[in-house]
Amino acid sequence: MNTLSHGAPDDLKAFQLLAEVADEQPVSQRELAKRLGIALGLVNSYLKNFVAKGFIRIKNYPQNRYAYLLTPTGMAEKARLAYQHVNYFTNLYTVTRQDYLLLFRELAERGVTRVSFCGMDEVAEIAWLSLQEAGVALDKVLDDIAPGRDFMGRRVMALSSEQLAGNQPLVITSLKRAGELRSQLLELGIPDARILFPGSA
Repeated sequence: MNTLSHGAPDDLKAFQLLAEVADEQPVSQRELAKRLGIALGLVNSYLKNFVAKGFIRIKNYPQNRYAYLLTPTGMAEKARLAYQHVNYFTNLYTVTRQDYLLLFRELAERGVTRVSFCGMDEVAEIAWLSLQEAGVALDKVLDDIAPGRDFMGRRVMALSSEQLAGNQPLVITSLKRAGELRSQLLELGIPDARILFPGSA
């Protein structure tokens, strides 16, 4: 699979954090960590970095709460990161769409008519669009962290020997957790040849 800029996810977190503090409401670092789904220590590190670079000023409130005030430099940085964020996801969409389309077309040429997806994030939706274009059907959608959720009219199921029975290709549809999901499938006894992702067919 083609790779994109490694700095983009970090820049995305920086943008999200600047966006969270832009309303200048008192908030604890623990609350910010929970909202963004990142470690408390990482929030602390980002905020210290923002202060050092002059992006924010801090106003103290009681009970360990602070208001983070964006400076003019911070506003400019937030705007720059917003542009970069849009650019990153445009590139991610284009590259990922083509990579999955190539994979599904190769499978279709081999006579494969159905596949199952393994892993749910923004990549799964892009892969689904490519699947439709290649004329291959989606059977099951599997992910331990999202069982019961709906995905394109199908119920997401947890990874289990029962759900993985058969010899249908299992396509990894998460960039962030690709290695983790592959290891999980191998531990459940799935042959390596059944586990696919762009570039593996």
